[in-house]
Amino acid sequence: MKPTFVIGIDLGTTNLVLSFTPYDADEAHPQILEIPQLVAPGTIERRTTLPSFLYLARDHEIASRSLDLPWASDQTFAVGEFARRQAAESPERTISAAKSWLCYSRVDRRQPILPWGAPPEVPRISPVTAAQRYLEHLIAAWHHQFPDAPIRQQRVVLTVPASFDAAARELTREAALAAGLPEDLILLEEPQAALYAWLADTGPRWRKLLKVGDQVLVCDVGGGTTDFTLVAVAERDGELALERLAVGNHLLVGGDNMDLAMSHLVSQYFAEKGIQLNPWQTVSLWHACRVAKETLLGENPPEKYPVTILGRGSRLIGGTVSVEVDRESIAQFLLNGFFPICDVTDRPERRRASGFREIGLPFESDTAVTRHLAAFLQSHGSSKGQPARPTHVLLNGGVFKAKPFQERLLQVLTHWFSESPSPQLLSGVHDLDHGVAKGAAYYGWAKDHGGVRIRGGTARAYYVGIETAGPAVPGIPRPLRLLCVVPRGMEEGTATDVPSDEIGLIVGEKVIFRFFSSSTRKDDRPGDVHESWSPDEIEETDSLEGCLPADEGVQGDYVPVRLESRVNELGMLELWCLSTTDDKKWKLEFSVREDADAEVSPT
Repeated sequence: MKPTFVIGIDLGTTNLVLSFTPYDADEAHPQILEIPQLVAPGTIERRTTLPSFLYLARDHEIASRSLDLPWASDQTFAVGEFARRQAAESPERTISAAKSWLCYSRVDRRQPILPWGAPPEVPRISPVTAAQRYLEHLIAAWHHQFPDAPIRQQRVVLTVPASFDAAARELTREAALAAGLPEDLILLEEPQAALYAWLADTGPRWRKLLKVGDQVLVCDVGGGTTDFTLVAVAERDGELALERLAVGNHLLVGGDNMDLAMSHLVSQYFAEKGIQLNPWQTVSLWHACRVAKETLLGENPPEKYPVTILGRGSRLIGGTVSVEVDRESIAQFLLNGFFPICDVTDRPERRRASGFREIGLPFESDTAVTRHLAAFLQSHGSSKGQPARPTHVLLNGGVFKAKPFQERLLQVLTHWFSESPSPQLLSGVHDLDHGVAKGAAYYGWAKDHGGVRIRGGTARAYYVGIETAGPAVPGIPRPLRLLCVVPRGMEEGTATDVPSDEIGLIVGEKVIFRFFSSSTRKDDRPGDVHESWSPDEIEETDSLEGCLPADEGVQGDYVPVRLESRVNELGMLELWCLSTTDDKKWKLEFSVREDADAEVSPT
């Protein structure tokens, strides 16, 4: 059945947005869905964004049905604006940054671990389930307004960070399918979606603004994360074409860090007035500072702004405490802390306060976005050590709604590349709040109706660990060699043989298949082998544990195989092990689904 709409969904770290456009339209003009959500107990309002927060209700809130929605009753949790507000009052019952947990391979993301560090009496859910709950709310809001257009029958594009590896993408897809999105769901990288939104807004004029040889830096600094992507302008069949060159790492630094840093500064102002804040007030201050930051750095800002929190203690019950902060000092504090002027040869600092640390999300120890950008451009530069040189910059993410951050980033880039024309901000109006969702909808429409496409294939190269043969040493595992099975840039819907000597595939016993990836090694080809490697270049990703059944008549504990890798039309990676002695084959998916660790497929 032909879809009625193309839907783009931005599953953001701090906000979700849904955009849509008619499938049969001659041109794509994405609109934004207004999402009903709780803003207070019993109070529902429509907003264009759904904050990525989930609040786990207390028993009396469930009994009072104060969290009910137009499409659901007896709610045990709330998603959206009310949940975000509850993060100040009940942080131990509020989940945030679930998307960042999805790409953190050091925890089991399918286990109930959130809210992280919550007391025993608080129920917990997994990062996958949290993402599912966000999407379920979005889907219910869609059906509430478009009951005759079931979302499973629409063309749906869901965005993910460019830095997500194959396992994180698969977990996102798992949550999306469980929520009710269609099986043919398309995953699109967020920086690409931002660029598609710019293309949709600019129209054919983009070909006059960019030329062959230009490079566009997409710099996406949102509430919780920072992502960099580099896109080149090339020529194909006499037409301008866009090709993604590189993506950066998933950096846990963004607007939330700014709010926290600002709260530490403002707490000193309270201390100077003799007011010591307790833990509850400190969390409340964090959220109050977010409002103050957005006001002082927004359009037509005041010179000063009061930061107010509820009072505590016998003399302050029912009252408030407040201090004033001024725009100039806050702007300089945040600019110097997050966008300092530095050299392109600088690197993020890796300082540690202690040899021990709590287990949790790997937030960046260095908050300087500019130093992370310098490292990104250096790692994707020329073989002669020259950094990549963008000619244009597209900004995305809520942080850049503040003009001072835009101006400082361009100032730093001009400082780095003063010998050549300075990188220029792409002209045109770009919707920083809704652009990624709009770009996703535009991409879904252009994919079926024709239009400019950003090519680039997989953002990473992938490797499998091959255990070396040789005498065993007590207590020491045999060393691994890394065999490249997927090159960076492998296109969707393609397959490639992996040249190598015969490899023994262990069957009949439980084993672990180890996978690795790299976003920087652009020259590795299938069949390349690494005897040693730097963790800064090649990092281990999720392993698969499973037992491949052994057929009757198999001699020994392994089957000699050759490898073939594929990237399917949905962008998911598959590794096929083809027997060299008969027609048997096994599929290993780069996923962490329990039912897809290994799959036997007869020819």
